[in-house]
Amino acid sequence: MPDTIQPDPHGFKRRGVLFILSSPSGAGKSTIARKLLAADPSLSMSVSATTRPMRPGEVDGVDYHFVDLPTFKEMAANHEFLEWAHVFGHRYGTPHAPVDKMLSEGRDVLFDIDWQGAQQLHQIAGGDVARVFIFPPSLEELERRLRGRNTDSEEVIAARMDRAAAEIAHWDGYDYVLVNDDAQSCFEKVKTILGAERLKRSRQTGLIGFVRALTR
Repeated sequence: MPDTIQPDPHGFKRRGVLFILSSPSGAGKSTIARKLLAADPSLSMSVSATTRPMRPGEVDGVDYHFVDLPTFKEMAANHEFLEWAHVFGHRYGTPHAPVDKMLSEGRDVLFDIDWQGAQQLHQIAGGDVARVFIFPPSLEELERRLRGRNTDSEEVIAARMDRAAAEIAHWDGYDYVLVNDDAQSCFEKVKTILGAERLKRSRQTGLIGFVRALTR
């Protein structure tokens, strides 16, 4: 039986959750994001646009929307992004229209973005945003994981480690913080957080009618 996140049994209408996962590269947020999407059919991934080159095995429109720099700049100038940032010499941004469409369909949206994007999204969407930051168990373990990928040069690994320190410095801008020393345990905690966020009173737009009927 699939490990799904159960919806509210009363079926109250509610506003969607913009659910952010952030962590230093290598701390496991992408693995947890994939598990969360597999566990919950009502959750959709926000696919970022990026100017970085496509890597082997990646699919345009699935992993990222791959665009050139002039196109990205034009999209930014036209206010087509909810948020965007420079990361490792490339640009990454969240297109506005697909997120609006998913929310209009009653779906929650998952974001795998850094602290800059999380900050921008929170400024725009406020109470609809839930932010989770995932720590590695240690910087030594983080470096071991990055090396274990066998995909990055020494220069890139050093840059990722430098950026990890900068990412961690912004942990207090998040609603929840977790340590990923066990992937399954961390996933279960993230799943619990999402379930609780969906049940917040401020999101239950159908509660007023229910309470009125209950107290007649």
